[in-house]
Amino acid sequence: MAPTAHQSTFTTVKKCITLFGLAGAIVLGTVAVMASIGHPTTPFMWIRGVIFLAVAPYLHRLATCAADGSAKAFDRVRTLSTVMPIAIIAVDLIPGLCPPWYAVLQGLSALALLAVAVLTRTPALRAAFPNTD
Repeated sequence: MAPTAHQSTFTTVKKCITLFGLAGAIVLGTVAVMASIGHPTTPFMWIRGVIFLAVAPYLHRLATCAADGSAKAFDRVRTLSTVMPIAIIAVDLIPGLCPPWYAVLQGLSALALLAVAVLTRTPALRAAFPNTD
């Protein structure tokens, strides 16, 4: 794959992943503020917030490697960006697990990853990484 062939798409993918990380930081910050003003928080909210914030740099690194031509990294980005939004939304729909505001913020972060899932399934990128289908 030529170095500039799909650079624009990968630039957008990395922006979406950065947005996911930013949403994760907002979620964690909101949990901290809510806890500091006396609203109930749970270990689930804290742990999930930290994990999602920590996953963002990993996904960004994978996207960078994929942009450099790594089929393995491309496959991982594509898989994680498909599975994670489904898991985020499914868990948030469990009654009583988290407050609605938390589920909404997490759902917004899932939208950023959903965009990555769509972008990594374009015909041009799939053709560039034919062994990942």
